[in-house]
Amino acid sequence: MEVAPLRWRLLALDLDGTIVGPGLELDPQDEAALRRAEAAGMAVVVCTGRPFPGALIWIRRLALTGPFVCYQGAQVRLPDGETLLDHGVARPLAAEVIEYCREQDLHVQAYRDDRLLVERDRPEAHEYAQHAQMEINLVPDLVEAMGPTTPKLVVVANKDRVEQLLPEIRSRWAGRLNAATSMPTYLEMTSTRSDKRLALRFLARRLSVAQEHIAAAGDGRNDESMIAWAGIGFAVEGAAEEVLRAAAGRTIPPPGQGGIALLVDRLLEG
Repeated sequence: MEVAPLRWRLLALDLDGTIVGPGLELDPQDEAALRRAEAAGMAVVVCTGRPFPGALIWIRRLALTGPFVCYQGAQVRLPDGETLLDHGVARPLAAEVIEYCREQDLHVQAYRDDRLLVERDRPEAHEYAQHAQMEINLVPDLVEAMGPTTPKLVVVANKDRVEQLLPEIRSRWAGRLNAATSMPTYLEMTSTRSDKRLALRFLARRLSVAQEHIAAAGDGRNDESMIAWAGIGFAVEGAAEEVLRAAAGRTIPPPGQGGIALLVDRLLEG
């Protein structure tokens, strides 16, 4: 009996809030589902806002071996650290954001050589570092410490403040930076050449997978672009309205409720 070709050849998957729970846990049934997907010939590609070190922890836990998207789409990396794509925010533009954050008394952080950089030892830095599972590197001047570029800039603040800041930052740097929330308390800024859609498109071409054979799932505003671009997209229940619209109303349950297992079963059915 001839086996029908696999319709969905690539699954692009966000981490936090999609397969990784709020307590940094994985559901065994979701892990098993990814093994089923790979065994059927489907490529599983992580697309996360996490920096490379914070993403690599989960790549290894999920036993994935292929390239993945990190830093909000600014980089595509291999598990051994090799960089396949790198579009950072140039220092002069990053300096504008950093100065704005200083004036607004906001916590902001940058990155260099996969190190988390901050210039003030604030609770927000520790909150982020604990979640990302990275060490804090305190520097005297963030602009000088970041080098010629930084993969992204992240403001960490309470949810209400982030919601207030998002439209302001998008307007202030329209056409010069991408800005989106990845978690309710994280506002992330990248180059206009960097988002999950663009990084996923790069990877799909590298893997010779057509857009119409790609599925994507996520929960944050930073997932909106890849969900809308994919052949089929899914939002986690409770996602922001624009993310739900990008997924055309298709949803999966949140981490711990078998959402990824249900998604993989649906995709394997064609």
